[in-house]
Amino acid sequence: MDYRLKKSDYPLCPTVHDDNFRDMVMRCGECYGDRPAFSYRVSPHDAASVTVSFRRVAEDVRAYATALHAHGFSGKKVALVGENSYEWICSYLALATMGAITVPVDKEYPAADMASILNTARCEYLIASPLLGEKLPHLQENVPTLEGTVLFSGEGEVLTVHTMIETGRAALAAGDTSYTDYVIDPDALLFIVFTSGTTGRGKGVMLTTRNILTDLETGIALFDLPEKSFFLLPAHHTFASTANLLGHYAQGRELYISHGPRYVMNEIKTENPTHLMLVPLYVETFYKKIFAAIEKQGKLSLIRRMMKISNGLRRIGIDLREKLFGKVLSAFGTRMRLIICGGAALSQQIIDDLDALGITILNGYGITECSPLISCNRNNYRKAGSVGRQIAANSVRIADPNERGEGEICVKGSNVMIGYYEDPEATVAAFDEDGYFHTGDLGRLDEEGWIYITGRLKNLIILSNGKNVYPEELEIAIAGIYGVAEVIVYAGESRSDALKELIVAEIYPDEEALALRGITDKEKHFHDEIAKLNGSNAPHKKIGHVKLRTEEFPKTTTRKITRFNIDKRID
Repeated sequence: MDYRLKKSDYPLCPTVHDDNFRDMVMRCGECYGDRPAFSYRVSPHDAASVTVSFRRVAEDVRAYATALHAHGFSGKKVALVGENSYEWICSYLALATMGAITVPVDKEYPAADMASILNTARCEYLIASPLLGEKLPHLQENVPTLEGTVLFSGEGEVLTVHTMIETGRAALAAGDTSYTDYVIDPDALLFIVFTSGTTGRGKGVMLTTRNILTDLETGIALFDLPEKSFFLLPAHHTFASTANLLGHYAQGRELYISHGPRYVMNEIKTENPTHLMLVPLYVETFYKKIFAAIEKQGKLSLIRRMMKISNGLRRIGIDLREKLFGKVLSAFGTRMRLIICGGAALSQQIIDDLDALGITILNGYGITECSPLISCNRNNYRKAGSVGRQIAANSVRIADPNERGEGEICVKGSNVMIGYYEDPEATVAAFDEDGYFHTGDLGRLDEEGWIYITGRLKNLIILSNGKNVYPEELEIAIAGIYGVAEVIVYAGESRSDALKELIVAEIYPDEEALALRGITDKEKHFHDEIAKLNGSNAPHKKIGHVKLRTEEFPKTTTRKITRFNIDKRID
């Protein structure tokens, strides 16, 4: 808990309105000039990183977009597939500035699923990484609408991002003005983003320039971002592309392009970021590593007492966290004191504990269909348990609230999608008669307009007595049990008794943590802890069965558990 929070809203952080992506890229090139926009290592083992200035980005994007014009990409659907990289970023920005329709695709999808998306969208061009390996020829052979391919890198006669940039430079030098002459319609289709489908097959979300840039403008106005962050989350996801990539780029902040989770801890030490944008599973992992290290040193009780004392001092305006806990946080460098988190629920205990050590967590809420940001907590204006207040681009209301004010969260605004690609029935079903988009998320609003997420409508367990059980609420509580790495709560399905009602907690244990405390009987440990939890829960919320897993839950590349893949049978 931050004891020095402002009690009311405060002036917005400086922001600039851009009519389109081209204006944004050119503005940033002029305003921020030689400041570093992106940095990266060609190999994760390189000693030094490469830095690219805002001016260079603007020049590269202009040249690249000019070459794309010449090759007929304007108005065409272009699949963009590959790892987080400068080539991905340049392609994303160039396509958005010259009238192409970009279809970002998860590079981790199987080749058949990628081909299905490209065929559904009828993509005419493909920009891809050679690291896709055998997936690349599969796409070229199984997507008949493809007219051409550009690779992130390559040799010989193949078109690459860098050869396209050089071609565009030559065209600009010869007087080509197609880049600046192109008239951009802010309400034309710009992106088709296929959702990851944690509860089934995803849909193609159609977003426009206006959707993305109004969400960006009114979202970044609420954050005071320090100077350097990481581009770690999968680039194809809107949280990564809008909030992480564009949010930092538009504010003149540097992004280090990470090689991924395997290397991120070493990268944090060498690059020393000031803050990170993460999904909850990354935050939970960092949290567990911090406290596991403390416990291995035999200092857990001491640190807990110091946290309590420190919190008391903060109430009277004395903040000693840096002196008391600086060494504890040294794994994150000397400057990393802020994490912006979104994508799923995060335990308030984790938020409070990290805040007590000196890392502020700003929790937010978004969904792909809303470009994605809907609400956020702010640097000095936040509430425990809440995902913040709505951004100015949208308004939020609760549909059919119950006696506690809980119902489906609905959103209306300039950041809301124009519909699902070639799925008019799903589009009509997603909006009500007042034009509000139904998110499928359950929650409530307090008297000041702060949003609290209760759960997901599709996950809601409705018992025969009419009582509702929100799995996410129980999952957050169970995640606080020592030794739980991952947990999912659901209604068990009995083959022998179709009327049997049993709430199941399926747990993937943290073997390292259990071993640290000498816990060998996992089943007894978790059953005893669940029994304690049941003692404080209402009768209809009691866990009736505990099921232990031997491997992680299946997940999307944004680290969300795919619930539809879970075997819910209990006999």
